[in-house]
Parts: sequence; C-alpha cells; structure tokens
Amino acid sequence: MPLVPLSRSANLELALYTAGDAVAQVRAGRSLSDALAGLEPAAGLRAAVQDLAYGTLRNLGLLDALLAELLRKPVKPALHALLVCALYQLRARPHTAHTTVDQAVRAVSRVEPAARGLANAVLRNYLREADALVTRCTSDSAHYSYQQWWIDRLRKAWPQCWESVLNTGNLHPPMTLRVNQRRLTAEQYLSKLGEHGLAGELIGTHAIVLERPLPIESVPGFGAGEVSVQDAGAQLAAPFLDVQPGMRVLDACAAPGGKAAHILELADCALTALDSDPARLPRIGDNLARLGLSARIVCGDCASPAAWSDGGLFERILLDAPCSASGVVKRHPDIKWLRRESDLARLAVTQGRMLDALWQQLAPGGKLLYATCSVFPQENAQTIASFLGRNGAARRLPLAGLDEGQMLPGARHDGFFYALLQKH
Repeated sequence: MPLVPLSRSANLELALYTAGDAVAQVRAGRSLSDALAGLEPAAGLRAAVQDLAYGTLRNLGLLDALLAELLRKPVKPALHALLVCALYQLRARPHTAHTTVDQAVRAVSRVEPAARGLANAVLRNYLREADALVTRCTSDSAHYSYQQWWIDRLRKAWPQCWESVLNTGNLHPPMTLRVNQRRLTAEQYLSKLGEHGLAGELIGTHAIVLERPLPIESVPGFGAGEVSVQDAGAQLAAPFLDVQPGMRVLDACAAPGGKAAHILELADCALTALDSDPARLPRIGDNLARLGLSARIVCGDCASPAAWSDGGLFERILLDAPCSASGVVKRHPDIKWLRRESDLARLAVTQGRMLDALWQQLAPGGKLLYATCSVFPQENAQTIASFLGRNGAARRLPLAGLDEGQMLPGARHDGFFYALLQKH
C-alpha cells in the first residue's frame, strides 16, 4: 500500500505532535483506536496522523533501537514518542528530510521546549549516520519489531514459518468485503465495482479483496447493505458453523456483529447476539439494520448463562472468544506492544471458562464453533485439548482446509483459529 501523502493543508508539525501523543498513550497502555478516537478529520490531518502512528508502531522495535543509539540518556515518554515518529517519517519519506527535521523540532517545542536543540541534533545525526546506525541495531526486537517474548513464542510454536508470521504482521492489511448473498452475488458485485472504475479479487465464495482501500463511505453499495467490511479469514466462521434454516443459534461474543450478520445472510435462523459490553450493543443493531437483518440482542456474560438464558438450548453456538488478537496485528500494530506474556495464561483461563459454560447451553447433537484471532497455541489448540479432556461428550469435527484449525496470517487475510465441537 502506498504511503499516505501529506496534503498541502495538513500541518506536518501538528501531525507529528498528534501522532507522538497517540504513540505515547499506547506506550502507557491505551489502545491506538482509543488514542485516535477524538481526532477530527480536518484538512487531511487525520490521514496523516494515522499514517505516522500506525507506521511508527509497525516499526517501533527498530525505531526504539535507533533512538537508543542516538541518545546519551533517556528522555521523557512524550518526547521519546515524538522522536520515534519523526524517525519513522525520515525513513518512510527520505525526500522530505529537511522539512521533517524542521517541523519535528517545532513539534518538540510543544512538548518540551528546552529539548529543541536535542531533537535537532538527534535527527540530523540520524540522517548523517543512518546506514551505520541500522547496522548496529542487531537485536531480534529491532529486526522484527515485536517484543522478545512474542518472537520466542512464535519461534517455538511455528519453527518452519515463524519469520513469515512476524513479517506478515508488519504488512499493510488489505481491505476485504463480504458480499451479502441476500442482495446479490459476488460476481454481480465485481461487475458493480467495475462500473465505478474499481477492481477487486474474489477469494472463496463471498470475499472480495479491493485492489485499493477506500473510505467506507465510498464503497459502492455499502450503505444499501450489499457488502460489509470483513477479513477473508473471519468470513470462514459462519460457513464452518453450518447453520440450517430454523435453528436456534447463539453468537456468544457478538459485538460488533460481523459474524452474526454473516450467519443471518446464510440462513434464516433464530439468532441471539450476546455481548457483555452494553456500549457495544448498538453497533450490532446498526450493522444488522443496514443489512436488513434482525436478531435478539442481549447484554450478558456468556460465562454466566443464568443471568441471560431463557432456558432453551441452542443447536449452534459461535464463541468468538476474547484473545490476544495476535493474528490481527496488521490492522492493530499497537497490540504488539500492549500485550504481555502473562496475558496468554489469563486469557486461556477465561476461554476455558466460557467454553464450559456455553457447552451446557448446547443441545445434544449441536455444534459449537470456537474461534480466536490468535496465533498462540496456548489460546487455541491447548485450550481445546484441555476442554476435550474435561468433556467426554465432546468430539472435534474436521474443518475443510484447516487440518489443525490454525490459519496463520497471510498477505490477503489475518490469522485465526477454529475448532468445531459436536455434543454427543
């Protein structure tokens, strides 16, 4: 994907300052989406800030290492974050070096006026010594731009392809659409794209990867419910669940509603969309309404069915479990720096608790699809093996194309894990 150009009206000083603030917030534990939530889409500034913040976080391991070589002693977090954003800009757009240094020094004056001279010296020293500095940054974290524990875990879990998984996670994600088969076929939608001078590639049955990403409001047919934005790997969930017309179906962690909508697009069923966060429930309703679909939307913790169950059992259950989200770092590079290794064990406990509770809500002969967007076996194969060891009435069914259930991230899809369980 090409870099986002800074428009003439977008102020690079303000873009660097704002991106630096967002990166500092991520460093303090806040998600990037939350850090950028209040950013106004004025005069191209939002696109410039997003490009700087996302690019910096994708390359943060190397940028941190470079800055460590350039500084004699640590600086305050806000200044550090702004400087790594400036280094990213210098590396991504070397032809703008003079302007970048000037505007970065101006941005530093907003954060720490006394550090203007330091910032100027650091950035100019980088320009003079860039190749030598990169050569000295030899750590795994600098080379791959992930935390060391993450690299070590992937190397152990996937010894044949761990580097590919890491490198793929640093790519720009594709924009993928799911065609609503209740409105038109994928082939018809491809023709519609062509009429608008756009191009896409069909993957599977309903997934179309756009040749170039678009603002959502510019996607033909989006407002009319003809398509939704959903990764090709995520689009496997609804077909794997094998819902038949008339079935009682539960989407146990449903927000924002993408998989629930896909289930309803594929089959006329009685679907309950459950989520524990009341603030996210309106998004489920909005997404379904745009597509002309409906479901029973309920606020509740899937691990505590007594609080929300009507007593009836479900013939199909989708558990899109909370996880490390390690398979979607292309879209959310802040995850690489927010996650801690201890999170995996904590999440595995939660996943097991949810599986145990939902299993009691599954009708005999029914199927439960366990899904994560993780690449770590502790949340995936190991969680399922533990569950099967506790439940003799459960058997794991094969999934076409996924022998072990793990889809590692690729250029055209994110990373996911699926396990389909049937109740004897």
